[in-house]
Amino acid sequence: MSTSVKIAVERRTFVAKLLQATPDALVIAGLGSPSYDVFAAGDRDRNFYLWGAMGGSTSMGLGLALAQPSKSVVVITGDGEQLMGIGSLATIGAKQPANLTIVVLDNGHFGETGMQRSHTSLGTNLVAVAKGFGISDSFVVNQLEDFSNVARRVNARQGLAFAQVLISSDEPARVLPPRDGVYVKNRFRAELSFLPF
Repeated sequence: MSTSVKIAVERRTFVAKLLQATPDALVIAGLGSPSYDVFAAGDRDRNFYLWGAMGGSTSMGLGLALAQPSKSVVVITGDGEQLMGIGSLATIGAKQPANLTIVVLDNGHFGETGMQRSHTSLGTNLVAVAKGFGISDSFVVNQLEDFSNVARRVNARQGLAFAQVLISSDEPARVLPPRDGVYVKNRFRAELSFLPF
């Protein structure tokens, strides 16, 4: 299913409701708009905001999920970043961390580089790609109420999941999280009871 479908979820509300329903989850927020959305939902020590490393959010989420198997891990990223790091889904599919949920906010555009159309608006089906990589619980979200289905998977930690959330290409006002990478890293590590380094 491509993002040419007219049904679209309001991104910021979806993210806020998802995070409210998953208060204990460790959250990796992809660069740009996903980080703004996560921060707008309420800053917390369990949020790790990526300010760079385009394409790296799912790889980071995988590493975190493997290192913290008793905790729920959610990656919230965009279609552009997921396309940039598409190969990470192969490793995630091979490792099958039961505590990892990937949420792709898909507006069919590269929002951080000028709103050029992304491959998801040109026919690439991220759910089919994820399933091809072995992530069998991959599905499209096109209704706000479905945040609860995603939250249930996050909280259960009973299987790897991938949700492609179809959003509009409207951009809400930016709400910027902390930009000090060392601070974000040390705060996140402290939340996990690790000393900063």
